[in-house]
Amino acid sequence: MKRILLISAALMVFGSVWAQQQIMFTQYMFNQSFLNPAYTGIHDGISISAIAREQWVGFEGAPNTQLLSIHSPIGFSPVSLGGMIIRDQIGSTTQHGAYFSYAYRIKMLNGTKLSLGVQANMTQYRQEYSTDPGADPTLAGINQTVFRPNFGTGIMWHADRFYVGLGVPHIMNQAMDPNNSNSDSELIRHYFLSAGYVFGVNEMFLIKPNFLLKAVDGAPLQVDLNVNMLLRKIIWVGLSYRSLDSFDAVLQIQVGPRLQVGYGFDFLTTTDLNQVNSGSHEIMLNYVIQLPRTKIKTPRYF
Repeated sequence: MKRILLISAALMVFGSVWAQQQIMFTQYMFNQSFLNPAYTGIHDGISISAIAREQWVGFEGAPNTQLLSIHSPIGFSPVSLGGMIIRDQIGSTTQHGAYFSYAYRIKMLNGTKLSLGVQANMTQYRQEYSTDPGADPTLAGINQTVFRPNFGTGIMWHADRFYVGLGVPHIMNQAMDPNNSNSDSELIRHYFLSAGYVFGVNEMFLIKPNFLLKAVDGAPLQVDLNVNMLLRKIIWVGLSYRSLDSFDAVLQIQVGPRLQVGYGFDFLTTTDLNQVNSGSHEIMLNYVIQLPRTKIKTPRYF
């Protein structure tokens, strides 16, 4: 009974099972491909990233997520292209998604850039009732798979030391039931508003506050507040607070001009799930390949 109550509390935090399918990472400030297609090509090189997240370690059926993305400007044009694959599992429910993104960057008079992005994706959702100990016995051995196409869009205004973006990764609300009849299993449109700014205390010590607001129909607003400090242009250390969820720590290391390695740890869950898990762990790698006649920016601020 206690486990059932805790699962119910988790679902209340996210609004619904399928509303939670909009994945979230603690280190979003260093890779926003999954939030906003306008982020595509922002590193001015071939940017390859991988993220793996294990949420609520020790809690049976807790979410685990993996992401692999690649994006790059195309030649000397203002066009950038990108692709991303995602796997996300929560209990007996698994989704696999493939995304293709396009961004067009406009140079502004003040040296900043305005990026406009769109994306198309196809996602497979699979419910394996046979592996769910809490499922109705009449469903034993029955699995359900659905495919859903969708579209996303976004806008981002940025320069070397700041960004402001608004992304809608999935524009269409979609029922996950194969017959489109079950409104309780539905992918709901999410809106992500993000911003960050780098302040220079001195040459070897920089501070970057970040902000992320998540809005979903039928669920409370959720906000991520983060402050990262860059030490000697090599090490980022930071703390975050995610409302209705957790307190988090972030560590990023710039290993040369091309490779960035990061670790995120949600060390304190602020819901009743704090009683039955030992935190959430997240690893991120980012590698940027320099394009001809371009220069890799180091350190990378976002």
